[in-house]
Amino acid sequence: MASPPCGNLDSGLEIKTRSVEQTLIPLVSQITTLINHKERPRKSERTLVAIQRVGQAVSVAVGRFVAVGEAIALEHHELKDEMGHACFEARRAGDTIAQLTDPGALCVVPSVTVFSDRSGMVKAARLLLSSVTKVLVLADRIVIKQIVASRNKVLVTLEHLECVSTFQDFVHIFSQFGNEMVDFAHLTGDRQNDLKDERKKARMAAARAVLEKCTMMLLTASKTCLRHPDCESARINKDAVFQRMRCALEQVVDIVTEARGCAETVLPASICDAVKDYKTSVESLRDKLAASPPEGVGRRLEALVERTEDFTDSPYTGHQQRQAILALCQLARQDARQLLHACTQAQQSLQAKETSEELEVAIAKSCQSVNDLRRELHKVAVGRASELLRMHAEHSPLRALKAAGAEGNPEAVAQYSRTLTEQMEQLVENCRLLCHVCGTEPLEISCVHAQETFHVIGPQIVSAAQTLALHPSSKIAKENLDVFCEAWESQLADVALLLREIDDVPEGKRGDKRAYLSLPRTGKHGANTKSAKPVKLDAEEQSGLAKVSLELRLLSSDVDAELEKWEEQEQQVVRHSQSVASMAYNMYLFTRGEGLLKTTLDLFRQAEVLSEEGLQLCSSLQIFSTQLVGDEKSALMSKVEKLLVLCQQLQVGARTPVQGKSATFQKVDSSIQTTRSMLTLILNILPACNKLNAKSNSERSSLDSPQDCRPNTSTPVRDGEDILHNNGNNDGNRHDEFAVKAFEQHLAGLNLLESN
Repeated sequence: MASPPCGNLDSGLEIKTRSVEQTLIPLVSQITTLINHKERPRKSERTLVAIQRVGQAVSVAVGRFVAVGEAIALEHHELKDEMGHACFEARRAGDTIAQLTDPGALCVVPSVTVFSDRSGMVKAARLLLSSVTKVLVLADRIVIKQIVASRNKVLVTLEHLECVSTFQDFVHIFSQFGNEMVDFAHLTGDRQNDLKDERKKARMAAARAVLEKCTMMLLTASKTCLRHPDCESARINKDAVFQRMRCALEQVVDIVTEARGCAETVLPASICDAVKDYKTSVESLRDKLAASPPEGVGRRLEALVERTEDFTDSPYTGHQQRQAILALCQLARQDARQLLHACTQAQQSLQAKETSEELEVAIAKSCQSVNDLRRELHKVAVGRASELLRMHAEHSPLRALKAAGAEGNPEAVAQYSRTLTEQMEQLVENCRLLCHVCGTEPLEISCVHAQETFHVIGPQIVSAAQTLALHPSSKIAKENLDVFCEAWESQLADVALLLREIDDVPEGKRGDKRAYLSLPRTGKHGANTKSAKPVKLDAEEQSGLAKVSLELRLLSSDVDAELEKWEEQEQQVVRHSQSVASMAYNMYLFTRGEGLLKTTLDLFRQAEVLSEEGLQLCSSLQIFSTQLVGDEKSALMSKVEKLLVLCQQLQVGARTPVQGKSATFQKVDSSIQTTRSMLTLILNILPACNKLNAKSNSERSSLDSPQDCRPNTSTPVRDGEDILHNNGNNDGNRHDEFAVKAFEQHLAGLNLLESN
């Protein structure tokens, strides 16, 4: 995300969400236009009208914006004073800007115009930006309040659900619980997408993933406990689900309220962090030749070597791998000693202020040795994880547990439970090693989440299998075990995706891919699981889809290639397009019998999530279009409308239940065809958007002074007349659209004024 122009107008308030930041950028751009307006000895009438138009646009936008803020203050009395003061200051600043840009004042009282009273304009601009930011931050506080209130409602219903004693009461309360979870999912999903901090976003994604999977577990575990109230293993199974849901709910609220303590995911000290720390210390020696001997280099290296003990002490690390790690640690120590010797020699030389050639070589060798160590550890962790995923791809312990439970054989359940527990310990240990080599905090958080998930679900599967062994004829107990086994398989699939992202980091590929999470909603993601039978495509069906699926693969690659050309990788258009392309590629793999989508039901769920991501892309493109006017805007909006129709078509098709093999195949074909059409249209939209975005950035850069918002005599600043009239009178409306719609869209998105 590019920083808003004109840094001297910073309000001083910390902005933590993208929506607030995006709302402020157009305002800052307009104010910068006024402040950087070049004074001319003679000012044409057209110039005066142009200046007035910008000033009036800002004033009108602020007036509307303040009216919304005042309405919020009336609805939320705890913010009345703060919001009222911020709105008053914003209105006052807007009126001042309107007065300073009034052409009547320019002719009659030139001493108070934008040209001669530039300090007054800067003062008013700072006041306006500060007060508007304060209003937005206060409005954002209400969103947090809504999330907390929604969490509280869910917790109360969760307590009632835990204490229910009859099926009739359970059905009634669970229905209420489902509706409340839908509301909570919408609020937290929007918040997750809006967060600027990638670490918080990853923690939110992990907590929401827990809630998503636990919702179905809670249903079957509670039903099993109601059917078999005297079964201890059923009670243990249910209690674990409720406890995990409470922890996830608390984590979400801790993230949005920025609570300290238990809110923070404690990440282990990683190898990547230690390598970065050591290399920074080594490379800083160039600037510290005149200082005291660098004892810190040796200390940091030993800290790095100490962290490699997690690999060398692991029972799952092979002998040759262990020996290779130890040899690289010894080589790093040797290079460090040579480095310290070269540093001492350089300090004693007459040219102590210059880096000697010997020292440069020693620095390079030290950095190279720890890089080699990091690569070896990365290879060990990723290689072991890949091996584990291949070993457990058949899910043999799960199938054996299901069979033993259905036969009512507690001894066999105990035997296969030990096998599953051993598998769980291997996966937990490997997730711990993967944390060391992730390279980014969001990926580390995902590894910790996977580690915790395996650690929790493993015993839950065992308790569910024990319940089935005691009641082998119970359909509810069998269904419960199936749900927990599916959660285990789902987590293995998530680790496979995570492994791919971790493997991308050292290769320089993007490591910030997002998880496509969605909490259960009415009629969404699994609503048709009872009526739809998950099946796999046979060879003939795969052959029938070969041509269109190949086109899907090529299009997804073309979209990725097009997105690489964007300078602003954090652009919402880029992020949503990346998500769509990635999910389309997963659908292509499905048609080949590969990848994480195993059945048609998986494909339809993926198609539904892809359609939602496409709708998010449409929304981002609509916001992007506010920068445009005339034919450019019309052309883009025409394509966006077509994309919107395709997204809705894909969504409806994915949700429509079908019966029979032929109908299912037709639904698969239709989903693939629609996705292909979406990618074709996106590929048509992206180049034009990138060109327009680059053009907009270039124009914005030409308006901004490199140091501050005062005009720079050495850098020509665009005249207000040029800005407002380079495309005729229509551009006068462009600024009004920038200022007015940006505020309105943000507050409409926050859903703060239900009564309006």
